[in-house]
Amino acid sequence: MKAIIIAAGMGQRLRPYTADRPKCMVEINGRSLVQRQVDAYRDAGIDEIIIIRGYRGRQIQLPNVTYVENPDFQNNNILESLFCAREHLFGDVIISYGDITFHPDLVKGLLPVQAPVSLVVDLDWASVYEGRDDHPIEQAELCEVMSLPAEGMLRNDHIHRITEVGKQVGADRARGEFIGLCKLNAPALARFCALYSHARLKGLDEPYGHATSLRKAYLCDLFNDAIQRDEFIHPFFFKGGMWREIDTVQDYERAQEAVTW
Repeated sequence: MKAIIIAAGMGQRLRPYTADRPKCMVEINGRSLVQRQVDAYRDAGIDEIIIIRGYRGRQIQLPNVTYVENPDFQNNNILESLFCAREHLFGDVIISYGDITFHPDLVKGLLPVQAPVSLVVDLDWASVYEGRDDHPIEQAELCEVMSLPAEGMLRNDHIHRITEVGKQVGADRARGEFIGLCKLNAPALARFCALYSHARLKGLDEPYGHATSLRKAYLCDLFNDAIQRDEFIHPFFFKGGMWREIDTVQDYERAQEAVTW
């Protein structure tokens, strides 16, 4: 198992805190976001860690980590940033956005899940948006989830399947919020790489999913492409209090009290 952290973003909405450092180097209670993630992965026994750098990337200097550069970080988005690490996209992998912090127990709980693709989904997502004026619900990557009775199991047991994920889902259809942490096994990752390659052949400036172009696409656009091709994507549910996204100055200030792990 390896972990890949997508940390190339400029964090313009976090200025002045990102005026002189990458977004992932902003500190919450004395530790940077990226250090917190690396610590969580290592605490779960994951030693192979790849960080994708972009804006002021040379400032990210952690020991025993592999670095990949995104030289076009000013013009592309999360999906293109991830595929800058194409040579590392094989085997079982956990992927995380660089602007989140999460409790180490989320990683430990995710590791044994047997589904080919698992997205970590917060069921108590709405409470995080109370008073979050600078990052409204419309910007949340929400998940629509289908629940089906599991054959041969008790009536109360269900299989959950994500049917759509992204900002377009909206609060009315949402079961929870994708927090930017996911796990793919080797065969699923190979299928996702093939989907990306197929889209890349059409050109970086061609529309992809809900994005105006592949260049500007999100990871969720790739997930939805896979879902439309009958890929089973499993939600790994938890209920609040174990993560924070740091996207704005308001998020940063609120996280100083909320993040206690």
